[in-house]
Amino acid sequence: MKIIQSKNKLINLINNEKNLGFVPTMGAIHKGHLSLIRKSISQCNKTIVSIFINKPQFNKKKDFKKYPRTLKKDISILKKTKVDYLYLPKDNQIYPKGQNKKIKIDSFSKKLCGKFRPRHFEAVVDVVHRFIKIINPKKIYFGEKDMQQLILISNYIKENKINVKVVGCKTIRERNGVASSSRNNLLSLKEKKIAAKIYKMIKANKRKLIINKISIETVKENVHKLGINKIEYIKIFNINSLIKSFDKKLEYKIFISYYLGETRLIDNI
Repeated sequence: MKIIQSKNKLINLINNEKNLGFVPTMGAIHKGHLSLIRKSISQCNKTIVSIFINKPQFNKKKDFKKYPRTLKKDISILKKTKVDYLYLPKDNQIYPKGQNKKIKIDSFSKKLCGKFRPRHFEAVVDVVHRFIKIINPKKIYFGEKDMQQLILISNYIKENKINVKVVGCKTIRERNGVASSSRNNLLSLKEKKIAAKIYKMIKANKRKLIINKISIETVKENVHKLGINKIEYIKIFNINSLIKSFDKKLEYKIFISYYLGETRLIDNI
């Protein structure tokens, strides 16, 4: 695995790669990231992973400062995979002239997480587009755990005719059912047990929610009873209706965002 910090050096190295897979991350590498990497390795000749904690997508400075940084451990984990390149850029390589504050994305960005994190998704789409322009991959890989992000990036790439295939990969879960996430590192053992109970309760009630045999308000009450004070949202969407190449097949997901202590968790089930 070659570790590269220079943008120009990276461009020279990958310039002639015709089938390059790209896995963008913010580090704190976990099983979810590794599943994306394995998928890329299986589908592409070469695979590049980036670690870049993208400051503009954080709404609060303390969240940016608190975000887990485990670079030494990440490098050790990635060396055991068959990743070809690890790109570790500095801010000025990605934002030589600052953010693109005029970026336009789908109105779905105002719902779910976007309602509580203004301009978060614009910042995510902006940084992903910047990486694509530097790396020019054939395929780029994202987890379905961040379903809203996946849909918005996919739609932006289609709308702007960007020549890269977005590959969505299924959510990887811990043994207790909780979706693998870098933020899980911030949870206590007790909080992890509560998160597991929430996942199991929503999964058990998904069918009843879809056919209106149980209300979202009842589910919210049950989540509160499990020890959660702050729920941002619990919503049902037919995800196929949110994607530009609309598939008429119904596929419902329950989207949830809540706080365990000061840690914000999201999932879709």
